[in-house]
Amino acid sequence: MRKLLYLFIFCTSYSFSQTIDYNIKKGFVANGYDVVAYFNNEAIEGSKKFVLEFDGVRYKFFSKKNLMVFKGNPKKYIPQYGGYCAYAVAEKSDKVSINPKTFEIINDKLYLFYNAWGTNTLELWRKRNVKDLLEKADNNWELIKNLKK
Repeated sequence: MRKLLYLFIFCTSYSFSQTIDYNIKKGFVANGYDVVAYFNNEAIEGSKKFVLEFDGVRYKFFSKKNLMVFKGNPKKYIPQYGGYCAYAVAEKSDKVSINPKTFEIINDKLYLFYNAWGTNTLELWRKRNVKDLLEKADNNWELIKNLKK
């Protein structure tokens, strides 16, 4: 019984200490692009005038309005998989940098993709069964996060 109690305490405290592993290239989530603007189908680089820290990482916004929108519901705007390439998380179970201009909103969530050297993973993503890729990426992201521990 005592061992079971220790195991429960260890597992509980271990899971509460978990944080998202963010892709913070250039010191900001989404390479400094405005995560709120993506939901208006715009990839806009944020301004140094509108910076906010949330969950230990920094975000840049194009306008004060977008910063305030983010503050009202930050979890809605956080890119999936910490801002790493959704396709690479799904297919390779790997954290790969993104091109902040290559994105897609699916089910009111932001997904970012790699796009360089002739490879646009958003195009590859769209050619596949997106529902299956999302499920695979969600599962792989849990594994990736657990490896970090």
